[in-house]
Amino acid sequence: MIKLSSVVIAVSLALSCHTLQATSITASDKAIKLAKDTILIDTHIDVPYRIHRNWADVTQATDGGDFDYPRAVKGGLNAPFMSIYIPAHLEFEGKGKSYQLANQLIDGMEAIAQRAPDRFAIADSTTDIKEHFKQGKISLAMGMENGSPIEGELKNLQHFFDRGVRYITLAHSQSNHISDSSYDIRRKWKGLSPFGKELVKEMNNIGMLIDVSHISDDAFYQVMALSKTPVIASHSSLRKYTPGFERNMDDKMLLALKKNGGVIQINFGSSFVTSSSRNWYDQLNNTKDSAKKQGTKLSKDFDAAYRAKNPFPFASLEQVLDHIDHVVELIGIDYVGIGSDYDGVGDSLPIGLKDVSTYPNLVQGLMNRGYSDTDIKKILSGNTLRVWQQAEAYAAKH
Repeated sequence: MIKLSSVVIAVSLALSCHTLQATSITASDKAIKLAKDTILIDTHIDVPYRIHRNWADVTQATDGGDFDYPRAVKGGLNAPFMSIYIPAHLEFEGKGKSYQLANQLIDGMEAIAQRAPDRFAIADSTTDIKEHFKQGKISLAMGMENGSPIEGELKNLQHFFDRGVRYITLAHSQSNHISDSSYDIRRKWKGLSPFGKELVKEMNNIGMLIDVSHISDDAFYQVMALSKTPVIASHSSLRKYTPGFERNMDDKMLLALKKNGGVIQINFGSSFVTSSSRNWYDQLNNTKDSAKKQGTKLSKDFDAAYRAKNPFPFASLEQVLDHIDHVVELIGIDYVGIGSDYDGVGDSLPIGLKDVSTYPNLVQGLMNRGYSDTDIKKILSGNTLRVWQQAEAYAAKH
């Protein structure tokens, strides 16, 4: 068992903070203004599940988490997609638990808007996003992470659409009744289930965006073949920088995404951005497994002690920018956006992008790399709005 004194842990944290301060990009006044003067859409923030488990009033400043109103204002975030995240537990499938939890999380988002109507408003259309921006309010759009709450009933798809959900991530970390998951070695459906294929078509018809993050490669290509509207990858990064990590997208998939007209929104989590971060988690898990095999009882602070002895290799803002650059170089500026996964990736966020107050750092990094204001605005929201508007237009005709 690894034991470490609180003094050593404190020193380690202090050194980590010093490194963060020393290497962070400082946003210029222009970068800050550009972030605040632009509709800024982040397609994946896990506030709903965070406050469901440990309630906090995010209409005010909070001690924990990655999101609250003051930090969102500071960062220019005015149109987050709040993730209606449903854990991928098999006991949830088809037994009403997913459906119930999804409704509870939506209730939580409506409560935020009701608690602070001068600050927040529920947004279920691109028109709402633009109107709230003019009013100086933060739009709360919603996406469902894991299609488990659909429970094999198309009426449930309509129900959640009526409640404001505008995209569905078909599966999460386990395969479900809709799709195989990229994380799951079981490939029951060899892609999409028969119901999943039916669901994709109906999602098109009602204007629900299809999110291809988390699903298996086979499922991704089946969605590409079926969908009549552009899709999103709401919080994915690139396999080029994390070889063998199926959760991210490879170049062939990016080319298919361009043909579809969709958008990949880059995930900020370090383990999505660099192989060294992914390997660190693998080594942690291997150490745990080895200790368990030897009969060692793991303490609740095992992970913290391991991290203090083996510092986590945080990705940098520059490495996040590398992912954006590669998408732009391969398929163009019109197919990339932001899907940070704030409040969803724990203490693994890159140096310089630690919470929602730091989007101006990303803008500054893009400026430093020669992106024009027009191109930056496409990344911040233009590309995602285009896809969403296309989904709305298709549904209006069906």
